[in-house]
Amino acid sequence: MYIPTLYAENNPAKLFDFMEANSFALMVTHQGGRCLASHIPFLVDRTTGPHGTLLGHLARANPQWRELPCEALVVFSGPHAYISPSWYEAKDVVPTWNYVAVHAYGTVELVEDNIDLTRILKDTIATYENTRRQPWSMDFATAYADKMMKGIVGFRIVLSRLEGKWKLSQNHPQERRELVVNALQQEPGENAQAIASLMKKSLVGQKESSDQGLT
Repeated sequence: MYIPTLYAENNPAKLFDFMEANSFALMVTHQGGRCLASHIPFLVDRTTGPHGTLLGHLARANPQWRELPCEALVVFSGPHAYISPSWYEAKDVVPTWNYVAVHAYGTVELVEDNIDLTRILKDTIATYENTRRQPWSMDFATAYADKMMKGIVGFRIVLSRLEGKWKLSQNHPQERRELVVNALQQEPGENAQAIASLMKKSLVGQKESSDQGLT
């Protein structure tokens, strides 16, 4: 991912928090001279491997798993918003887009042990059900569960590298960024509000850093 220094986010805890909050991601692999991609809910394990591990599963009918192991890129996408030049009190500006994303790289390996696959499924269900008032659970001891499990394949990706990009108008002075925040707060939609919130946090952090530098 192209990441100018201004936009780079290298804090592992912040990257993992983002991946967990945006865990329905895109896994891309290159096999047999073509790219394959699947949209998958991921489990994020921060502690296994040098840069963490991702766990998930694919439909057995999905051809992407058939040439594993192979290298993979997993793209975690966050909020994004169009930034209009009309929001600035300046003429030397152009339209742009603010967004947040994490790219995770590693080797995809099949999880063929039935116990490990069951654990992945149980953890996936628990992760996505735990905020519900009455969480649903699955009885894995039934013939139906056994039939469903035969229709999927599990995998893990021990990560070799993480890249984070927080593009939040850092290339503009504080006054312009505040104008963008104010304009985004007037825009409809969750994405605009989320980017405004991230920009406000970034401005507060920048101000605190500047204040500490004066003491």
